[in-house]
Amino acid sequence: MRRLLATALAVAVAAPAAAQEGPPPTPVPPFGSPSPFPSVLETPRPRDRPPKVDAAAVALADLESGRILYARRGRQRRPIASVTKIMTALLVLEEARPFDVVTVSARAAAEGGAELGLRAGERVEIRELVFALMLQSANDAAVALAEHVGGTVGRFVRRMNRRARELGADRTRFASPNGLDDAGRSTAEDLALITAHAFRTDPFGEIVGTRRHTVPAPRGPDRRIQNRNALLWLYPGAIGVKTGFTSAAGFCLVAAAERDGMRLVAVALGSPDEAFSDAAALLDHGFHAYERKTLVEEGQPVGRIRVAGRPVPVAAGGAASAVLRPGAEVGHELSAAPGLRLPVRVGAELGQLVLVADGREVGRVPVVAVRAVAAVPPRPPPWWVRLAGAAVELLVRLLLLPEDRMATGG
Repeated sequence: MRRLLATALAVAVAAPAAAQEGPPPTPVPPFGSPSPFPSVLETPRPRDRPPKVDAAAVALADLESGRILYARRGRQRRPIASVTKIMTALLVLEEARPFDVVTVSARAAAEGGAELGLRAGERVEIRELVFALMLQSANDAAVALAEHVGGTVGRFVRRMNRRARELGADRTRFASPNGLDDAGRSTAEDLALITAHAFRTDPFGEIVGTRRHTVPAPRGPDRRIQNRNALLWLYPGAIGVKTGFTSAAGFCLVAAAERDGMRLVAVALGSPDEAFSDAAALLDHGFHAYERKTLVEEGQPVGRIRVAGRPVPVAAGGAASAVLRPGAEVGHELSAAPGLRLPVRVGAELGQLVLVADGREVGRVPVVAVRAVAAVPPRPPPWWVRLAGAAVELLVRLLLLPEDRMATGG
C-alpha cells in the first residue's frame, strides 16, 4: 500500500521533466486507458542476502538455463492472471510462423478486458497479434491466436498444459490462453522455467523487449500499443517480459534483464500494489551476488572413459557456463554412455561431463574421444594349451588315417 500511494502521488504531482523519465501513459485501444505506472522504483541497496519483498511468492533464475538461484514459496501454486500469456506466446511461436495470417472470429472479437479492438473477419499476421498479446495484454488477440493454432480454445489450452509438462513445469495448469478467468494456476519457479524456454524461441525476445509498436487496422487509424512493463523504462538492462493483475492474483510480474553478459529472470506473484519494485530488487540481488562463470571450454581435456577395459582420453564436446556465487567450487563427473565397444574413432561421443556446484547439477556437455583406439585382438592361449591341442589333433589324424586310405583305395 505504501508503494501504491507513493506511485499515485508521483503521477498526480510529477513535473514534466520527471514524467519523461518514466513510461508515459499507455494508449489502450480501442478507447484509451492510461496505466498507473510508477515513475521510480523502491529498491534496497543490493546485498549478498536476498531482499525482503512484498510479493507472496518469488523466484530468481538464470534466464539461459532456467536454473533457480533463489526462491521463496517458489513452488506455491497461485493464480497468475495475464502472465499466462507467456505460455500462449511460446506455444504459438513454436507451432506457427510469425507471418502466417489469422482470420479473427466473432468470439475472439468479443473477448473483453484489455483488448486490441479486433473486428470479426479481420485478417492479422501472427507476429502483430503476439505484439498485442505481450505488450498490450490483449485478450482478444489471445483468443484469436489460440483458435488459429489449436482449432478451438479448448484444444489450444490442452496443448498449453501438455507443453508445460514437457518443459518440466509440473505444478502448472492453464485454463485459458489469457488468464482472464483466474482458474489457471502456476508457480514462480515454473514461470521462470517457461520464460527461459520462451526466450529460446524467435522472435519472443524481440517482441517482449519492445516499448512501443503499431498494429495496422483494417480501416481507420493504426492501433498504437505500448508495453505495460515499466521496467523497460526504469530498470537498466531490462529486456522483458510480462505483467498481470486480477483481484485474485494480485499484481504479478515476470521480469528479465541483462548486464555484463548475464541474463536473469525474476518472478513476483501476488504483490499487494505494483510488482515492479519487487522484481527490480530481486534482479539487483542477482546481479550483485552472482556471476557467470565458464565451467568448461569446448575441446578441453576432461579425463578418460574406459571402453572394453581400455582407457580412452576424452575432451568436452561443447562449452558450458553457469551463474554461480563468486568462489563457488565446481566439480565434475564423467558418465559413460551405455553399450560402448571398440574400436573407437576420433570424435566419437562416449558419454557426458556432469558439472556440479553446491551439490546440484549446474550443467552438462557431451564428451568425445580425442584419439582412435583399435579393437584388441584376442590373446593367444597359453603354450601348454596349444601343445595339448596339437597332440590331440595328431592323435586323431593317426587313428583315422588307415580307414581313410581303405576308403579311397590308396
